[in-house]
Amino acid sequence: VQLQASGGGLVPVGGSLRLSCTASRRIPSNYVMGWFRQAPNKEREFVGGVYWNTGLAGYESAVKGRFTISRDNAMNTAFLQMNSLKPEDTAVYYCATGSTIWSARSADYDYWGQGTQVTVSS
Repeated sequence: VQLQASGGGLVPVGGSLRLSCTASRRIPSNYVMGWFRQAPNKEREFVGGVYWNTGLAGYESAVKGRFTISRDNAMNTAFLQMNSLKPEDTAVYYCATGSTIWSARSADYDYWGQGTQVTVSS
């Protein structure tokens, strides 16, 4: 599976962005689609994910209530809606899939998008 992430950009504090992640083929229903981010000089961290079959999503505490993950099965696309953005949300955002378990570990995901830069200006 090849993943193409898009939608990043420069946004002011408090603004919103929607990232998309489109797969090259149908995503198996037992997969989890995860979103990760990596800020300069920091480890890659899990932002949240969605169970592909049910659409049930979960989030890390730093983004809960501000970010929403969804997916469109027919379009093989996942979305990360980011609201009330803060400077600490600045990072390269990655989508990843291939995990059949809910996991915050990068190593559990087999397929990765190329990353899209999100910069929140203060």
